[in-house]
Amino acid sequence: MDVIAAISTGTALSAIGIVRVSGEGCFALCDQVFRPLSGRPLSEARPREMVLGRLLDREGKAVDSCLAVRFPGPGSYTGEDCAEFHCHGSPVVLGEALASLFAAGARQAGRGEFTKRAFLNGRMDLTQAEAVIDLIEAETAQAARNAVEQLGGALGRKLRPVYDSLLNIASQFYAVVDYPDEDIPDLGREEILETLSRAEASLSALLATAGRGQVLRRGVPTAILGKPNAGKSSLLNALVGYDRAIVTGVAGTTRDTVEEKAVVGGVLLRLIDTAGIRDAADPVERLGVERARRAAEEAELALLVLDGSRPLTEEDREVIRTAREVPRVIAMQNKADLPRQWDPAALEAELGLVLSVSAREGGGLEALEAAVARLFPEDGTPRGEILTNARQAESLSRALASLRGARAALEGGLTPDAVLSDVERAMNALGEVTGQTLREDLTARIFERFCVGK
Repeated sequence: MDVIAAISTGTALSAIGIVRVSGEGCFALCDQVFRPLSGRPLSEARPREMVLGRLLDREGKAVDSCLAVRFPGPGSYTGEDCAEFHCHGSPVVLGEALASLFAAGARQAGRGEFTKRAFLNGRMDLTQAEAVIDLIEAETAQAARNAVEQLGGALGRKLRPVYDSLLNIASQFYAVVDYPDEDIPDLGREEILETLSRAEASLSALLATAGRGQVLRRGVPTAILGKPNAGKSSLLNALVGYDRAIVTGVAGTTRDTVEEKAVVGGVLLRLIDTAGIRDAADPVERLGVERARRAAEEAELALLVLDGSRPLTEEDREVIRTAREVPRVIAMQNKADLPRQWDPAALEAELGLVLSVSAREGGGLEALEAAVARLFPEDGTPRGEILTNARQAESLSRALASLRGARAALEGGLTPDAVLSDVERAMNALGEVTGQTLREDLTARIFERFCVGK
C-alpha cells in the first residue's frame, strides 16, 4: 500500500498536534522531512522511542522542533510501518508538516483510512474498528467505557463462539458429503438443535441490550413540560450550564422547541425545551404548543416543571395529563427560593416523588440527577457487550431470524442438510458484524479439523 499521511489531532489551535504516517516505505520518506538532533536517521531509531529533532518544510528549512517515533509493522496500529510527529499544535506548523510529507511522496489519508488498514491487515475486526469512532464520539463516561471495551475486542469475543459453533456444523456437513472415505461422523439432530439453541440464546441476550445502547449513544429524548413561565427555560439553562434559552418574566417567551444535550446523573439527555402548554390565542404561540405536544409524544422522559410560587391551575392539570402520557416522568416543584403556594405531597400519589428545585438558583438539581440515574440504571451487562451500533443490531437480528428458522425446520422434521442454508445465512449476517468471511473460514476449518488429504 502507498504511504498515507494526515493530521490526527484536528486543526484547532492546541498545545500538541500529531501528524501520522503509514505505509510501506514511510520510514525512508520520514527521513526526508525530519532531522534528529542525534544525527542518526529516524529510520534507524529504536522502535517506540521518542526522538527529538527538527521538522523541515518543503524547502528544507526547519519549521518546528518536535518529537518523532516509529512503529515497525506488523506490531503497529495499522499493521504496517507507521510513524508519528508530535509537534507544537499550531495549525500552520501541522499544515507545513503535511505539505512536506506530500512533497516527499505521501498522499492525504482518506476518512478512517488508518483504521481501515488496521482491519484489512488483521489488527482488529469490524466491531473494534467501529468502536474507534464510538469512543471518539462518546458523550458520557458509560459510553466511553463500553466503546473502549469493544475496542479491546469484547463484542468480537462474545460473537466468535456463536460463529464458530455454526461453522462447526457447516464444515462437518460438507466434510461428510465431500470426503466420504475419511470416516467423518455425521452430526446428530440433537447436537445440532443444542448448538442452534445456544447460539439463539446468546444473540437474543445481545440484542436485548440495543435499547440501552441507543441511550448510551444517542441519549434519552427528554421533553421539558410546563405551563408558561413555570421555569422550563431556566431549568434547561441550569442543566446545560449556560444561557441556551431566553428567560424573561413574560409568559409565552418560548414559542418554539429548543433542543440541547446534557449529561444528568451520568445519563445523556436530549433535552427539548417546549412552549408552555395552554390554550393560546396567538397563532405563533399556538403552533409552539402543538410542537410541545408532539415532543411529549416522542419523548422517553418528561421533566414536568410546576410553579411552586403560585397555586395549581387547570393549565397545570393539563400539563400533568400530557406528561403522564410519557413513559417516564420526573415532577418538580420549581421556584423553591420563593414562598410555596401548594403542598407537593398532594401530587405524589399521582406523580410519585415531587422534587423541590430552584432552576434559577440551581437548588435541588442534585436530587434531579439522582432521580434520572435511578430511571436509567446500569443493568449489569458487561462493558463492551452493549450494542450501540444500529448496523450491527440489524445484522444480528437477521442472524437470529435465520437461527430460529433453522431450529423450527429441524424440529419440524426436516433433515440437517435442509436447514444448512439458514445456518449459512446466519453466519453471513454474523460476518457482516465482525468482518469474517464465510467461504474462506469454511474451507480452512475443513482442512484444519479433519486433516483431509492426509
